[in-house]
Amino acid sequence: MDYLFYIFLGFLQGVFEWLPLSSKSIVALFASNYNTGFHPLDLAFFLHIGTLLATFVYFWKDIKDMILLKDKKFLKFFIIVSFISGTLGFVVYKTTKDFTVGSTLLLVMGLGLLLTSFFQSRKIKLKLSETASAIVVGLLQAITAIPGVSRSGATIFGISLTEDNPEKILRYSYLISIPVVLGADVYLQKEKLISISPEIIVAIISSFIFGLVSLKILLNLSKKINFSKFTLIFGLLCIFGSLLAMFL
Repeated sequence: MDYLFYIFLGFLQGVFEWLPLSSKSIVALFASNYNTGFHPLDLAFFLHIGTLLATFVYFWKDIKDMILLKDKKFLKFFIIVSFISGTLGFVVYKTTKDFTVGSTLLLVMGLGLLLTSFFQSRKIKLKLSETASAIVVGLLQAITAIPGVSRSGATIFGISLTEDNPEKILRYSYLISIPVVLGADVYLQKEKLISISPEIIVAIISSFIFGLVSLKILLNLSKKINFSKFTLIFGLLCIFGSLLAMFL
């Protein structure tokens, strides 16, 4: 029974990591109702190892190009975003880890996605320099350490301010997650906030498998679907969820 529960947690992480909904909050919500022996948010962050591995596997060519300096433009963007989100994000995580997230952040996220939808439908792009764009995205990724804020939702919004290619927006969003996720998991291990157990390994494997499959499906869909409608749907879902929380 324990293994089935951890497989389920891995499934949640693997599927929701790529969507503009907070996978860590969803995983932490379910984990909080089960005696795992860990802080629910720490466990949720740790299960990102599975989707991190999925990112490495799926985007290995992009990662190789960065290492070989074949894509210097994206490498610069990647470094700036990683530095800002890594340093500021750690402070945000330590400060807000035990916060009970209300419906306000979910509402803000929904409005941000609606704005993304509007920008995409009108093909609007802000005239920001590459450095300024990277700083904006880095700041947005940093605040996603707050429970309830979707990392992919925030970065999709930030990248779409200067980019209108759906596949490229999603690819950039997922690639820039690598350093912050890796850093968070190293910190959790260093501080002994998470200990490796057979159940945790099962959850990570589950997160990897479901993450790789859902990532492939989503990126294939991004080439076929109207990205404006995609962000509109998730924006409305966020707003509906926040209003529901306000009145319940």
